[in-house]
Amino acid sequence: MPQVTAAAAAQTAQRTPNHVPLVEQTRDGLVESIHYGSLIALNADGSSAIEAGEPDAPMYPRSSLKPLQAVALLRAGLDIPQNLLALTAASHSGSKAHRDGAAEILALHGLTEAALGNSTDLPYGVVEREEWLRAGNGPTQLAQNCSGKHASMTAVCVINGWPVEGYLNPEHPLQVLVRDTITELTGEDAAAVSTDGCGTPLFAHSLHGMARAYGRLAAADQSTDEGKVAHAMRRFPEMVAGEGRDVTALMRAVPGLLAKDGFEGLQLVGLPDGRGVAVKISDGGDRARMPVTVEVLRQLGVDGGSLDTLQSPPVLGGGLPVGELRAAQFFSKN
Repeated sequence: MPQVTAAAAAQTAQRTPNHVPLVEQTRDGLVESIHYGSLIALNADGSSAIEAGEPDAPMYPRSSLKPLQAVALLRAGLDIPQNLLALTAASHSGSKAHRDGAAEILALHGLTEAALGNSTDLPYGVVEREEWLRAGNGPTQLAQNCSGKHASMTAVCVINGWPVEGYLNPEHPLQVLVRDTITELTGEDAAAVSTDGCGTPLFAHSLHGMARAYGRLAAADQSTDEGKVAHAMRRFPEMVAGEGRDVTALMRAVPGLLAKDGFEGLQLVGLPDGRGVAVKISDGGDRARMPVTVEVLRQLGVDGGSLDTLQSPPVLGGGLPVGELRAAQFFSKN
């Protein structure tokens, strides 16, 4: 299994990646703000089609790792309905369907919310959070956006006779399997190890490796564990994010496309022909993910008509459009 020494991790952390301008906000013709970052789009054969910045620099993929983690859980024996498998790979909005789905995964394996080790939080979705607060509720583990993944992780522990307590320890058999699966799918050893916001071990990989993994998942046969995860996410995009979320809208707009976001400005896309796209916004700005992703997809020849529905809202001045959030001229085609 891959190991990361403290010295290697420190060296990785000290170097700043060579990010470039990816997204601009304009106001009456003037560029008002710029988001820097890196990206790569891979052809099905693994060669680079488009890249910008430093896509081979290690970074933390955050929640874009969830589909890869879900593959590991299937390999460990997880067997649940497709809507719940999509929820396993989700950063969900915290709707009733999401909360009930996580609770169902637990109940199917004789568990309750007490088994979960994720952090507590309010629902992630704006509408869902407002409804939750109006009902007088506070932060819970089921409402937290990673509860589907954690419910399935505890379920796998039950299936395999592993201890549920301590399932987030990096040396727990579950997390060792997850780490090895991510290494296999990305084709890279982890460059560093940390802890994600929800408490799971977090492995640093490059955009290059992540794009490779998403291309593999999106092109995989439905009989494989990779294909099962991809099919479930595409069939139930509302479980992967939620109504009004751009990841759900993107999968609905382009048939066969696989998409997952991640905190701190991550966007991953896999296409059914095996191509993969990975975007990292260096300042973590969530608003910049989709404009650059849509432009990359256009450059790859993905149907522009479908992508038109994903345009960012205009920049307003006095309630009227005065500018836009747009992709910068970053492309380096190979």
